Amino acid sequence: MAGNDKKTVRVTQVGSPIGREDDQRATLIGLGLNKRHRSRVLEDTPSVRGMIDKVRHLVRVETPG
Repeated sequence: MAGNDKKTVRVTQVGSPIGREDDQRATLIGLGLNKRHRSRVLEDTPSVRGMIDKVRHLVRVETPG
């Protein structure tokens, strides 16, 4: 099998954390996001999905294929 069979998800920050709760800002940092229009490709795990759900109003999620 190929070495990279893990599912991934692309998360792009579209909203600003200014004026939001501190935990939402911390969640964005935990996802590797800190400025609008920055993207990260992350492993699609339940913990990552939970973080995305917490800040779903600040991010756009794309799944490959």
